[in-house]
Amino acid sequence: MTDRLGHKQTAAMFALLALGREVSNNELKEFAGFALTGAERTELNRREYVQSNTEKAPHRHKLTERGREWCLEELSHGRPPAPKPRTVLAAPLYAVLGEFARYLKQQNVSLDEVFGSAEPLTEEEIERRIRENYRKLVRSPDGWVGLADLRPLIGAPAEEVDVVLKKLSRAGKAHLVPEPNRKALTEKARQAAFRLGGEDNHLVRIEAL
Repeated sequence: MTDRLGHKQTAAMFALLALGREVSNNELKEFAGFALTGAERTELNRREYVQSNTEKAPHRHKLTERGREWCLEELSHGRPPAPKPRTVLAAPLYAVLGEFARYLKQQNVSLDEVFGSAEPLTEEEIERRIRENYRKLVRSPDGWVGLADLRPLIGAPAEEVDVVLKKLSRAGKAHLVPEPNRKALTEKARQAAFRLGGEDNHLVRIEAL
């Protein structure tokens, strides 16, 4: 799971996610009730979650792709971060966010599709995300991972992911196969399938670089 942040940093991350663009501290203060400054800003910059333009006031901030990935992981925690005290609203809100995160994964919907993406992903970035998340999910060397589990973590439209998967397959860098036990296929797995070679493929294995 992702590293936890303090309440104010977490609020800043979700505010930038919701706004979906570069915003000034003035805009952030109007939207969220505070500006992103000092050690809290520099820590988010250091972690490469937020990119800040501090050349002139008011400073401007934008969530990075790594920051968007953090937000998706944070949604799945189901409870607010330390430190205490927490607001009365925090715990119920996180319970709702947890259900929202589970729904996104079940429906193979990325945060980019809900909030929009600040910048379109290149094929190189999509491949990087495929490899990175494959390594997170695979349970044994050269193991198979379900596309239904992999797709929601990539944060790109299905058709763009399919283009990269097809190129990797043709280059012998990825192997796609159908689920051998068709009776075990869930609706989620069927929707995430990648049609290649005249059949639906549900599992993928990525060759190491």
